[in-house]
Amino acid sequence: MSAATPGILFVVSTPIGNLEDITLRAIHTLRSCDHVVAEDTRRTLALLRHLNISGKPLHSLHAHSPPTHIELIVQLLEKGGQIALVTDAGTPLVSDPGDALISATLNAGFRVVPIPGPSAILSALVGSGLGGGRFRFFGFLPREGKNRCNTLLHIGNTSESIILFEAPTRIAKTLHDLSALTPNRLACIAREITKIHEEFLRGSLAELASLPREEWRGEITLVLGPHDLPYTMTSPCTSLDESKLQETIERALAEGETTKNVVNHLMAKSGGKSKRDLYAQVLQVKNRQK
Repeated sequence: MSAATPGILFVVSTPIGNLEDITLRAIHTLRSCDHVVAEDTRRTLALLRHLNISGKPLHSLHAHSPPTHIELIVQLLEKGGQIALVTDAGTPLVSDPGDALISATLNAGFRVVPIPGPSAILSALVGSGLGGGRFRFFGFLPREGKNRCNTLLHIGNTSESIILFEAPTRIAKTLHDLSALTPNRLACIAREITKIHEEFLRGSLAELASLPREEWRGEITLVLGPHDLPYTMTSPCTSLDESKLQETIERALAEGETTKNVVNHLMAKSGGKSKRDLYAQVLQVKNRQK
């Protein structure tokens, strides 16, 4: 590292599951750089060991890192440091904290060099069979509140393919909320991409929301196919009162909807009822209509 050599920040894509997916250029960059900035230094250290790279100074940079961490890295660039920025998996800056460092690097007048490689976004899109045109990436959805409702409505009113990340503990709720908006929209759950248990589950949002899974596991990317607009829809976070809920159930069953579809469509609007209770209510209405 020499001040006579301009500092450079290399943004290095790393495998999203299968370590064999790392590129030759990424390996060369990690071997030749002076420092590595990582979201989780433990995971990055495991990758470096796999590549037989040792003695490389590691610096932590995650969502809760103080601004002083970025200032330290910029100081290393000022001394001519060749620095590699990596994330836990995939490409830095995509749903990770690397954007602040890249902005600071550019503002300080240093080069940012992308080292492309694996991407869960494109891998999911290709495997889903729902691409072929424009798409929008939403990252992780807000967990709750008005921001979540507005984002869900935005997705429902977007005609292009949609790609988003979701945690296994929240994917069931997200599927129910999205199916309440556009139940027939085609979608694909891409799970554990490039790993041993890689799985692509395809179907309508209503069908995916009704999958009999008690617990989801692994890294999940959700792809929604394109659909035609306009759609008339209300917020999936707006609950129906009991009389409206009963009326909606009766009308849906009278129109020939199955019990399962009615339950899945109304889960997000049932005022917090459990799926079991809503299922019992739908069956009760169905039995009265016989």
